[in-house]
Amino acid sequence: MNRLKEKYQKQVRTELQKELGVKNPHQIPQLTKIVVSAGVGRATQDSKHLDPVVSTLTKITGQKPVITKARKSIATFKLREGMPIGVTVTLRGDRMYYFMDRLVSVVIPRLRDFHGMSTKSFDGQGNYSIGFKEQSVFAEISYEEANIVHGIQINIITTAKDKAGAQALLTHLGMPFEKGGQNG
Repeated sequence: MNRLKEKYQKQVRTELQKELGVKNPHQIPQLTKIVVSAGVGRATQDSKHLDPVVSTLTKITGQKPVITKARKSIATFKLREGMPIGVTVTLRGDRMYYFMDRLVSVVIPRLRDFHGMSTKSFDGQGNYSIGFKEQSVFAEISYEEANIVHGIQINIITTAKDKAGAQALLTHLGMPFEKGGQNG
């Protein structure tokens, strides 16, 4: 069994139930899915930009990404409907917990000048978003492979109803939030 999933089931659930004052155990916040995506705007001019991004997301997540296509044409961006503009991976179950474990224990500590994750990246529904300017923060990607630098967006979707529940869940799972940014 996954280390983080086991920690959630044996320790975090009871701590969250006490901390949030939840009576029904089904109302305890939990991870639903993690969506990892990368926009590849340069693919509109040169389709070769898409392949390294697909391979990067495959290595990072252990799952083959889906290529997202433009829904409508935008002339100013030289974009036609149906053109590939990004890649996305949705992680659930064990893969989601493995990815979350690697994210909080390996990737985030590798960030330079790191003072904690921002607490302002929550939406109103209890979800959290993280953006990385380049893919080289992931240990799976070597500097030789990172010849085309691209950003990566990570959305962590939870069953929490608000920011407080989601922040409590992610804190218990090991997400290092910045100190003093509780009301942001």
